[in-house]
Amino acid sequence: MSDKKTANNTASTKTPLIKTKGLSVHYPLRSNKIFGPPPVVRAVDGIDIEIAAGSFFGLVGESGSGKTTLGRALLQAAPITHGSIEYNDGEVSYNIETLKGADLKDYRKRAQLIFQDPYAALSPRMTVRDIIAEPLEVMGLTKTRAETDARVREIAAKCRLSLEHLRRFPHAFSGGQRQRISIARALVSNPKFIVADESVAALDVSIQADVLNLLKDIQREMGLAFLFVSHDLSVVAHVCDHVAVMYLGRLVESAPTGALFAKPRHPYTRALLSAIPSLDPDDRGKAQKLEGEIPSPTNPPPGCKFNTRCPHAQDKCRVDEPELVVQDGHGVACHFWQELMDK
Repeated sequence: MSDKKTANNTASTKTPLIKTKGLSVHYPLRSNKIFGPPPVVRAVDGIDIEIAAGSFFGLVGESGSGKTTLGRALLQAAPITHGSIEYNDGEVSYNIETLKGADLKDYRKRAQLIFQDPYAALSPRMTVRDIIAEPLEVMGLTKTRAETDARVREIAAKCRLSLEHLRRFPHAFSGGQRQRISIARALVSNPKFIVADESVAALDVSIQADVLNLLKDIQREMGLAFLFVSHDLSVVAHVCDHVAVMYLGRLVESAPTGALFAKPRHPYTRALLSAIPSLDPDDRGKAQKLEGEIPSPTNPPPGCKFNTRCPHAQDKCRVDEPELVVQDGHGVACHFWQELMDK
């Protein structure tokens, strides 16, 4: 039976575009052990999130926290071990973890990825026109070359690329221009959902602002939903409507951007926010230094995953893993967050 079904026209507009429940991505490792199961990397471990249509959803955390793996899992580009991912754009509804064949091909049109490295993401042997046109031709979205060219020119114009740019090869462009080409390639199939994986991390600060403003303009114009994966909280504050914080494969906090930046509840989120550089001399030196590094995802600590680095950890934190509790739209996974807010 197909996983595809037509959405009810009277469905609530509040239905999330993407909804995960208990989503986990585990990678078994090779082992020389004769007895016992092989070690497992728990890259993503029991994630529940909802991404609304037309929203800019930020996902932040240190390197190794599982952000990229989660983004790829939502595109069925990473193996899903447990849990479910529901996609509903008002036209179709899918269970992503079971998609195959024609349904998976259709989902590829609706969900796209913008890669981190604009230099490695583009083929040096193809012109910009051919790079942007490739998804149309592979997915069979256009029937004639004239139709393909018209669509390519339309998307190129949205991404501030001229007709002259379409005739060139990637080596002739700067990093910011290459990223605009990558964005155009992602947009050409008219998707509803885009994962932007550290899409401005490799660019200069001035170019970052230009690309971020372009993404926001495109989001408003086309009504897209973005999952914006980043480690830079200052960038996230600029573009995102909602922010989720990951640590060692788990969500530790999730809230609207304004609420999270104004009153962070989790000690890890507080430490990340305190590390944002400030131009105010009086604010310098106030960063909360986290001792140690993220534990190995093959051998996570018992209880709260953050207890080995948390300055407020107590005995309960080392035994019982906290659940993500949502209160007034602000979710946090910490046993003692209320006590910390009073300090």
